[in-house]
Amino acid sequence: MVVKSVTISNQVGLHARPATFFIQKANEFRCSIWVEKDDRKVNAKSLLGVLSLGIVSGTTINLIADGTDEEQAVDTLVELVNSRFEE
Repeated sequence: MVVKSVTISNQVGLHARPATFFIQKANEFRCSIWVEKDDRKVNAKSLLGVLSLGIVSGTTINLIADGTDEEQAVDTLVELVNSRFEE
């Protein structure tokens, strides 16, 4: 299991378009991936789950992965977040 924290820095947070990019990227991996904010944890491959967290700019989240490609999955998602979803 791999856990990494990352701060959302794009202007709109993890809503609509950025969340869609995030979900699509998460679905490229075979491992289980979760997004954790405060005391809530949702499936990172679920658009409704991610949107339900209400992640705004400046929020720090944990990305948690468990499975064969867990390290690559978390690193790729952290890189996507740090790219500010190329806004």
